[in-house]
Amino acid sequence: MNSEQIDTAPLEPALYLFPVPLSSGPTDLVLPEHNIRFLMQVKHFIVENIRSARRFIKLCDRSIDINTLSFVELNRHTNPLDIPSMLDPLTAGEPMGVISEAGCPAIADPGADVVALAQRKGLKVVPLVGPSSILMGLMGSGFNGQSFAFAGYLPIDRDARNATLRTFRQRIEREAQTQIFIETPYRNNKLIAELAEALPSTLRLCVAADITGPTESIITRPIADWRKAKYDYSKTPAIFLLYR
Repeated sequence: MNSEQIDTAPLEPALYLFPVPLSSGPTDLVLPEHNIRFLMQVKHFIVENIRSARRFIKLCDRSIDINTLSFVELNRHTNPLDIPSMLDPLTAGEPMGVISEAGCPAIADPGADVVALAQRKGLKVVPLVGPSSILMGLMGSGFNGQSFAFAGYLPIDRDARNATLRTFRQRIEREAQTQIFIETPYRNNKLIAELAEALPSTLRLCVAADITGPTESIITRPIADWRKAKYDYSKTPAIFLLYR
């Protein structure tokens, strides 16, 4: 079966994981065409936010009638007891989609919970190609792509954060493992200042901001250089990477 036949054939019942662009701009720059074709055949969605999911679907193809689709939210406010029923359309034989706020579903995303449940139930899961800030940041950093770890958000408590940074240093020094983490945009500048103060001058920090967006910037410098650098990431989604 060739790619055209795959794209035009009816979707088999599965949980399809639809990536969402990381930044504004034409979807065809970051999403394959077959993602849109698959999206047009799905009627039931599990999403992080209904409003933004509807906006994403309309951006993909304005001919889609949003009012014919069903949505259920899965986010940090969701009661875990409500998750099993979300898969009812799939268990009844209909394809379903998962849509997060940005990037790839189930990667640093609550969609992982419903994917885990689908796997336990023996239901088919189909991850689709799309942008991941974690992988794209790593690709552009110049750091070790053979061994790396994503830690999510650092602890807010200063002592706990410093303990986490010490662990990062140990893993970098002992295992040559790239350390990756994120922060809310309004705290980005403060985080860089804290890293510059707490970490050795020779460690390297990469700040990958607005990936795939019009102001994309992926900069790797030694900590010593970040201490004297001028920057402003206060309104820009960014991902941070550390290595030796």
